[in-house]
Amino acid sequence: MNVLIVESRSELSDLWARHLQRQDGAIVTCVADQEEAIAALYSSDFDIIVLDLVLRQGSALAVADFASYRRPDARVIFVTNTTFFSDGSIFAHSANACAYIQSETPPEDLAAMVEHYAASR
Repeated sequence: MNVLIVESRSELSDLWARHLQRQDGAIVTCVADQEEAIAALYSSDFDIIVLDLVLRQGSALAVADFASYRRPDARVIFVTNTTFFSDGSIFAHSANACAYIQSETPPEDLAAMVEHYAASR
């Protein structure tokens, strides 16, 4: 399973990556912004993208949109620590969205979701 994590806070992306590698044996690429995410999507195929809705640089929706074009089979799990799209409308804005969770979700729960959605791909 090949996972792309797009998260501006390296301590959080590192935590998620460790859990995914340990629990699922995933190959994980961590990037911090839109530019790095686009470059990663050009160079590698990903099963799942874990994408923070609020990036310090760039737009998460632009990353998701590009992923739907470049890697149409990749599913996106959106994470956030805000109330943006708390009404579920993210699914109307991003065709490849498969889940929407809070950043504080326990890493083992995120890993289980990644495994589930990667298996259903």
